[in-house]
Amino acid sequence: MPQIVVLPHVEYCPEGTVIEAEPGISICDALLSHGIEIEHACEKSCACTTCHVVVREGFDSLNEAEEKEEDLLDKAWGLEPNSRLSCQAIVADEDLTVQIPKYTINHAKEGH
Repeated sequence: MPQIVVLPHVEYCPEGTVIEAEPGISICDALLSHGIEIEHACEKSCACTTCHVVVREGFDSLNEAEEKEEDLLDKAWGLEPNSRLSCQAIVADEDLTVQIPKYTINHAKEGH
């Protein structure tokens, strides 16, 4: 079973961690099922960018991003070439290293 190394994030995973993920599950679902409460304001429907992650290792093993995801990623804070919406990035058979960006664009959480 592939492992996901989650780099430290001050709010969601201060110490960082390593979790196991079933192939075929989204990165978001894998994180949530291991108690890492990553934001997912649109309930994983590919309608926001709050579950944005940067895949530091294993990016090429993921399914290809669809146009809708790529359009949304253009609006994500801290966008990098290896950015994905974790609700759309499906784990394959390869280990991954992911970083949850420091900020998200979530107007509800910001109180706007």
